[in-house]
Amino acid sequence: MQTARILVVEDEQDICEILKFNLESEGFLVSVANSAEEALNMKPEKYDLFLLDIMMGKMSGFRLAEILKKERKIEAPVIFLTARDTENDTLTGFSLGADDYISKPFSIREVIARVKAILNRASKLGKKEENITIGDMMIDVFSKKVMVKGQSVVLTKKEFEILLLLAGNPGKVFSRETIMDYVWKDDVVVNDRTIDVHIARLRKKMAVYGKAFVNRSGHGYCFEPEKIAQL
Repeated sequence: MQTARILVVEDEQDICEILKFNLESEGFLVSVANSAEEALNMKPEKYDLFLLDIMMGKMSGFRLAEILKKERKIEAPVIFLTARDTENDTLTGFSLGADDYISKPFSIREVIARVKAILNRASKLGKKEENITIGDMMIDVFSKKVMVKGQSVVLTKKEFEILLLLAGNPGKVFSRETIMDYVWKDDVVVNDRTIDVHIARLRKKMAVYGKAFVNRSGHGYCFEPEKIAQL
């Protein structure tokens, strides 16, 4: 297997050095850019994964990701490094094609684990399809199909998008407002009750995996696979 090439774009030199040293110790080929502008001049098409700081000088990590994904059509995974892990930032990142978020200060072991997991997933999925597998539940992102224990689960478009958001980010709590923005965008005005009804339908349709949809009172919903293991 070809060694993965990683581009770290971060304006704090100390963080660049820590990431470069540790990722190279794991066998990756690592290049560093201290600004988004510098990164765009480094032939980003040749890299297999990007680690992008959000808050940089003239051009943010968000804008850089937008250029990479939408203008240059680069499909390599993007992991954002951020000192402000807010729901708005998370939503913005997802809309730009982010694969993961890592909050500062971070554990270098966590960074390495996430980088390996995402590269491993990307190598299996290729460029035209993507699966999320949790136990014997499988979500085919490309074909919009869901299977539980080998049985097809029929979901509406909105139900599928809610499942994709929550199950694609296990353990992360999303407020109802964030779910509304992600799923409905500007299509229609919805209220909290609409989200609750869709989650209730998902719980019924997803059989045992319905137990993984957890309502964190006052905060929102999350998908916790460990709830299944406890049954």
